Amino acid sequence: MIRKILLTLVVACSLLPVSAQDNNGYQLPPEAIVAVVDAPQTPAVLLSPDNKTILLLHRPGLPSIADLSMPELRLAGIRFDPSTNGQSRGQGVNAISVMNADGTGLRDLTGMPADPELGSVTWSYDSKRFAFTNTTDNTIELWVADLATMTAGKIDEGLNGIFRRSVSWLPDGSLLYLRTLDDRGKAPVASKVPAGPAIQESEGRQGESRTFQDLLKTVDDERIFEYYATSQLVRWDGQEFHVTGRKGLITDVSPSPDGRWLLMTLIDKPFSYIVPYYFFPSTTEIWDIDGNVTKTLLVKPLQENLPRGYDVVIPGPRGYSWRSDRPASLMWVEALDEGNYHAAEMQYHDQVYMLEAPFAGDAVPFLATGKRYQGIIWGNDNLAVLVEGLSKTRIRVMSIFSPANPQATLKTISELNADDRYNNPGFPVTAPNVWGRDVLLTADRGRSIYLSGQGASPEGDRPFIDKYDLKTGRSTRLWRSEAPWYETISEFIDPAGGRLLTVRQSVTEVPNYFIRDLKKGTLKQVTRFENPYPQLAGVHKELVTYKRNDGVDLSFTLYLPAGYDKEKDGPLPTILWAYPREYNDASTAGQISGSPYSFTRVSPSSVLVYVTQGYAVLNDASFPIIGAEGREPNDTFIEQLVADAEAAINKAVEMGVTDPARVAVSGHSYGAFMTAHLLSHTRLFAAGIARSGAYNRSLTPFGFQSERRSFWEAPELYLEMSPFTHATKVKDPILLIHGMADDNQGTFPIQSERYYAALKGAGATVRLVMLPHEAHGYSARESLLHMHWEYTRWLDKYVKNKK
Repeated sequence: MIRKILLTLVVACSLLPVSAQDNNGYQLPPEAIVAVVDAPQTPAVLLSPDNKTILLLHRPGLPSIADLSMPELRLAGIRFDPSTNGQSRGQGVNAISVMNADGTGLRDLTGMPADPELGSVTWSYDSKRFAFTNTTDNTIELWVADLATMTAGKIDEGLNGIFRRSVSWLPDGSLLYLRTLDDRGKAPVASKVPAGPAIQESEGRQGESRTFQDLLKTVDDERIFEYYATSQLVRWDGQEFHVTGRKGLITDVSPSPDGRWLLMTLIDKPFSYIVPYYFFPSTTEIWDIDGNVTKTLLVKPLQENLPRGYDVVIPGPRGYSWRSDRPASLMWVEALDEGNYHAAEMQYHDQVYMLEAPFAGDAVPFLATGKRYQGIIWGNDNLAVLVEGLSKTRIRVMSIFSPANPQATLKTISELNADDRYNNPGFPVTAPNVWGRDVLLTADRGRSIYLSGQGASPEGDRPFIDKYDLKTGRSTRLWRSEAPWYETISEFIDPAGGRLLTVRQSVTEVPNYFIRDLKKGTLKQVTRFENPYPQLAGVHKELVTYKRNDGVDLSFTLYLPAGYDKEKDGPLPTILWAYPREYNDASTAGQISGSPYSFTRVSPSSVLVYVTQGYAVLNDASFPIIGAEGREPNDTFIEQLVADAEAAINKAVEMGVTDPARVAVSGHSYGAFMTAHLLSHTRLFAAGIARSGAYNRSLTPFGFQSERRSFWEAPELYLEMSPFTHATKVKDPILLIHGMADDNQGTFPIQSERYYAALKGAGATVRLVMLPHEAHGYSARESLLHMHWEYTRWLDKYVKNKK
C-alpha cells in the first residue's frame, strides 16, 4: 500500500540516534525507557453475547509521526481523514483471533483483509457472526466474519465514519450503517482568495460557551464539512442492500430492541462558529425500518447560549433512548424547573416520559425525580433501578421500582456522596436479553439482584459481588478479591452455575482472564498473556498512607528502582506525579483508590519509566482540594495544593527514600497547572515538568475543571489561580511540553507559548517543547520517545545532579 510505504520511509528518516548536544530532530532516551515504550500491547478481549466465544483483538505498536502527519480536517469539533471519510487519530486492530470462553480452541480466521486496520468489532445477536470495519488508503470497508466456517468477507465500502458511530446489528441478522453518497462528486476546496470576512454577531442576548476547539471558521469550512458529513443510511439483509430513508447530516442512529424502528438525529443549518456540531440545529425522528418518518420528536434550534452552574441543563427534551427490556418503548427526560435546579424549591425537578410503538399517540409521564435524572437500569415490567443525583452536593441516589407503577413503588436502596468509595454498595449487574440489550441480572426467581463494585477500603480496592434481597434490603457477600491478588469481574458467564469471567493479577503476575466458579470454589485460567515489561522485574511497589497538616488522609504509590537498598544507596532523587481533584467532604477526599496488589501497567507516557534511571516515583499522590462549610474548593486552592505537596514530600523523606533537595514535580493537563503553581508558590522542588496545561484562566472565562463561576463573577479568583499571573515568582527550572494540535477545551497551545514568554521575560530557567501534530494526549512513537529524552535530560541536570 502506497500510504504504508510512504509512512515507513518517513519513520526511517525521522528517528535517528543523535548526541545529547544535537538539538535538531527527534531524539532517543536511554534504551531501558525505549524498551518500555516499545513494549507489545496486550490483546483486548470481546466476549460473545452467549458467553461461549472470545475474540482476541490484537493491537499494533504505537503510531508513527508519519501517521499523525497524514491529511486531517478539523471542522465542527471533529477531526477526520478526508481520504477515508473516517477518524484520523487512534489505531485500529491489526489481527483477530478466536477462542472458546474456557481458553481452549484458539484459531484464526481465513479471508481477512491484507494489511488490516480494523475497528468497530461488533457481535451479532445470535453470536454466530461478527462485523468489523477495515480502513484502507481511501475508504472504510464493512466486513463480516462467520464462526461456523471461520471465514471473513467484505460486504461494502465507502462507510462514513466521521461521527465515529459503529455498525449496528438487528435481531433478524441485518446490518445498519452509514455510507457516503455515491454521487457526491469531488470535495469542495477552500478558496485561496477569501470571498469576504468571517462574521459573527450577537444581538444582545446573554449567552456563554466553553472554549471549544476545531470549530468552523469560514463559509468554505461549512461547505467542506457538509460534504464529508452527509450520509445515507443503508441496511444489508445478508443478500441485498436497502437504501433507508433520506440522506442528510445523520449523527445518530439507534435501532429499537426489536429492530423495527429507528431513532434518528440529523443536524442542519445554520451552522455555528463557536460551538461543535452537536449544538447545531437538529431534528430527532422515529423512522420505520424502511426509512419512513413515523414521528418527529424534536426540532431543536441552534444552541450557542449554553447554561452554566451546578445541576443546570438545557430546557426541553433530552436523553432520548430505548427502554432495553421492551420491544419498542421510547423514553426521554424534561426539566420541570426550566433547567435551573437551584432557582426554586420543588418536589420534583425532572420528568421522565414514555412513548410506545407505533408512536401515534402522545407521550405519557412515567416517573418524576426529586434530583437530576441520571439513568434507569431496566429489568422487566416489574423491576428497574433509578439513578438520580446532584453535582453541587455530589449526592447520588439509587432506587428500585416497578415500571408498572413507578412513582408509587420507588424504594431507595442507597444514598451517598458519589465520592464516598468506602461505602459504595456497588452497581447493579446486567446481562444481555433476547434483543442483545443489557437488563438487570436477577436471582431467586426475581427476588434478588446482583451488585458489583470496586470495594474501596483503607487497604485499597477489593472488588466484590453481592446478592441484594429486594424485599429485606440485605446484601449477602458472594465473593471478594483477596490479597495478594487484585481480581475484577468482567462478566457473569453462567449466573445459575455461579461462574464469573474475571481478570486476575498481582504485583508480579500480568493481568489474565480466569473463570471463577463460586459454587465449587475453583479457578481456571483462560488467557495466558505475558509480561510486556520484563525489564521492570524487581521494581518495588508500595501503597503509602499519611496525613495532611489539617488531618486529611492522603496516599501515594511508591515505586523504587530494582535492587535499591536504602541503607546502602541512601535517599534518591524523586519525581512526584499528581492531579488535583475537588471534593466537598474531607472524609471522602482522603479515601484510598487503587490496589497495592495490581500489576504495574506502564503507559508509553508514564513517569514510572524513570525508576529505570535511578529515581523514586511518588505516583498518583493525593492532591484533594476540598470545599466545606459553604465554600467552593477553589477558594483555598493554592493553600491546599501546597499542603498536599508538603505532606507527600515529608512522608517520603521520613521513609528515608527521598532526598528533599532533589525532588521534581510533574503532571499533565490540570496536573501541569498544579506543577506551575507549586513552582510559583513554594521552593519545595528542584525542578518541574508541566505537560499540556492551561496557565491563564482569563482564556477560560466561563469556568474550568469544576469551577462554575465566571471570570466576571470572581475576577480575583481567576487571576490568583492563573500561574501566568505569578510568573515572576518561579525560581526553579520548569520544562513546558505541549502538543501543537491540542484539542482539549481550555488547553490551547497558546497557553504554553504565552506562559513561556512570561517566564522568559521574568528571567526564569524555562524550556518550551512543542510536539508537532500531537493532541492533548501524545501518541506518536517519536513524540513519546523525545518527550522522555526531554524529561531525562531535565531531571538529570536539575534534579539528580543538582549542584
